[in-house]
Amino acid sequence: MSSLKQQIVCFLLAVSFFTRIPIPANTPFSTQLLSQSSRYFSLVGWLVGGIGAAAFWLSMQAFPVSVSIVLSMLTTVLLTGAFHEDGLADSADGLGGGMTIEKKLLIMKDSRLGTYGAVALWGALLLKFVTLQELALLSPYQIILALVVLHPLSRAVAGSLIYDMNYVRDDDAKAKPVAEQQRSSDLVILVLLGCLPLLLLPITLALPLFIAQFLLRFAAKNYLNSRLGGCTGDCLGAVQQVSEVVGYLILLAFMRHGATI
Repeated sequence: MSSLKQQIVCFLLAVSFFTRIPIPANTPFSTQLLSQSSRYFSLVGWLVGGIGAAAFWLSMQAFPVSVSIVLSMLTTVLLTGAFHEDGLADSADGLGGGMTIEKKLLIMKDSRLGTYGAVALWGALLLKFVTLQELALLSPYQIILALVVLHPLSRAVAGSLIYDMNYVRDDDAKAKPVAEQQRSSDLVILVLLGCLPLLLLPITLALPLFIAQFLLRFAAKNYLNSRLGGCTGDCLGAVQQVSEVVGYLILLAFMRHGATI
């Protein structure tokens, strides 16, 4: 397999793993290729954020801003199969309800939604809606830019944890190849693709957003290591959701105090 074809295959596997978008049935598959696909998590964010932004813009042609925001959020949730939202809810239930590492991991595997998971899930969705609506008061264009920037960046933050954290669940045959064995070259590509949309922002917004995400990654790594001794696929999904929400909050805070796009 040529190098270019291999990279295309890795990207398609990343799309297949993190979204409900179908890929060609004859796409080659191996655990090694799936592991290498982690470098394109941010690029999947470009795709999801772009489709979410397009859904918002198209909805704006017929509906008020608030309805358009909800339709955009639903589009991205349906597009990903609520993959990251599910990780957030499972992580909140496990980390909030378990006393030991074994119990935390067992609760995360439970498909039922608990109190901690419900609060975390609805809290994240509500914060997304409110912050995006507040950004729209400045200009609907701000929402489009926020989606295009934060979807890739948040996936870079979550995906980069694979590089220097242990994967602590041995019974997850689907996620384990993705969540381990990330090489330095994979990390560099992941981060570059995730940070590239920051160039769309002025330095007065891009710099605080980058710093906030860097600090969030540091905090998430230390918290998960202290509670679990590493991470799981659910935890990576939770970090992506928290990173996205924090990004919206940072943009809103700085734009309300004079920063402009």
